[in-house]
Amino acid sequence: MANNHKSEIKIDIELDENRIPEKLKWTAQDGGVENEETKAMLLSVWNSENKESLRIDLWTKDMPVDEMKIFFHQTLVAMSDTFYRATQDEKMSATMKDFCDYFAEKLELKQK
Repeated sequence: MANNHKSEIKIDIELDENRIPEKLKWTAQDGGVENEETKAMLLSVWNSENKESLRIDLWTKDMPVDEMKIFFHQTLVAMSDTFYRATQDEKMSATMKDFCDYFAEKLELKQK
């Protein structure tokens, strides 16, 4: 019988009196991350029984808007890469990349 390995990802959230995140820290020991501070996170999970995605979107109250725009752009690019690896759908992946370029252009994140 194979030995199964269990891995844990931990997220700690410090909230202010209004339950707004002030600090976010995460740990993924298998990935070499230990109690690392972050300003934003997006977590999606798939509920196969209900055929729906569930998500947790958190950012600290001091997350700068300009950094949030960059974070979203990089997340969208990563999602298009992940979509390709998961589906091998080159056409839709390219379409998603085109949107990422458009998104970056409209937010003036890239040089023209």
